Amino acid sequence: MAEFLATPLGTALLIAVQGLGIIAFVMLSLLFLVYGDRKVWAAVQMRRGPNVVGAFGLLQSVADALKYVVKEIVVPAGADKFVFFLAPMLSLVLAILAWAVIPFNEGWVLADINVAILFVFAVSSLEVYGVIMGGWASNSKYPFLGSLRSAAQMISYEVSLGLIIVGVIISTGSMNLSAIVEAQRGNVGLFNWYWLPHLPMVALFFISALAETNRPPFDLPEAESELVAGFMVEYSSTPYLLFMAGEYIAIFLMCALISILFFGGWLSPIPGIPDGVLWMVGKMWVMFFMFAMVKAIVPRYRYDQLMRIGWKVFLPLSLVWVVLVAFLAKFEVFGGFWARWTMGG
Repeated sequence: MAEFLATPLGTALLIAVQGLGIIAFVMLSLLFLVYGDRKVWAAVQMRRGPNVVGAFGLLQSVADALKYVVKEIVVPAGADKFVFFLAPMLSLVLAILAWAVIPFNEGWVLADINVAILFVFAVSSLEVYGVIMGGWASNSKYPFLGSLRSAAQMISYEVSLGLIIVGVIISTGSMNLSAIVEAQRGNVGLFNWYWLPHLPMVALFFISALAETNRPPFDLPEAESELVAGFMVEYSSTPYLLFMAGEYIAIFLMCALISILFFGGWLSPIPGIPDGVLWMVGKMWVMFFMFAMVKAIVPRYRYDQLMRIGWKVFLPLSLVWVVLVAFLAKFEVFGGFWARWTMGG
């Protein structure tokens, strides 16, 4: 068996199996993410939420997905059909593709490349094209307005996200996500993680991730009270489902990045307790719970407020932080607290 896996065909088969495993994990998680999101929102509003289909309503997401699949696909008369159907497929594929470099445990990664962060940003930055294509191909003014607002919003907050991650890269000396996790390993558990030395940026990264994924209170591209569901207003059935799936997968990806960059990935928070994939998945679910709580309790921002925060608050703060971390790492302040590369990270 080992000899077969060493052949080109065996290697291709192994990569395909691993890729399907990641897709299966992401898609199964998607079903329960939607369920958990609705349950959290219901609990905050003192409602029961999904509780009919399956035990405790666990199969409600499956029923909703089937409903979308069997519904008729309605295409506007003046739409560009090729681009109209390509847009949701592009959004879903790009959202899944970024998971190829996400490590779930030591050695548990499909592509352990040295520029993993660049790969994630390259792929996630292309997701805006799915939104723009969907709004333009619908040949309607409301989807087009929604797509323009989305493009400006996603590009604006990608800048802040990138600069915040530059600080983590400076501390680690590597853009490999596994190396970033290993740099947070230490004898004091969770106090070795990057949330402490990079504490101000954790909040900024979390808020920027909300805006980057069009998540409330920054869901302006899809603000149904203003733009009738924005760029997706002309979509129905399976294409609409693909857009929504891509959005939730992108949110879960941000949860994984926060867990890896600031909260130790698969590392145990308590010394002596074994590390493992369960820690990684658990941290991702906790991060998603925070996303769900923000959706339930924070009112929507105006568009001018959204852009002002991105360009006039987050961008200057993240720029200053990059310079500050570079200084602290260069001179190894507090024994290399911000320079893990000096300690073998």
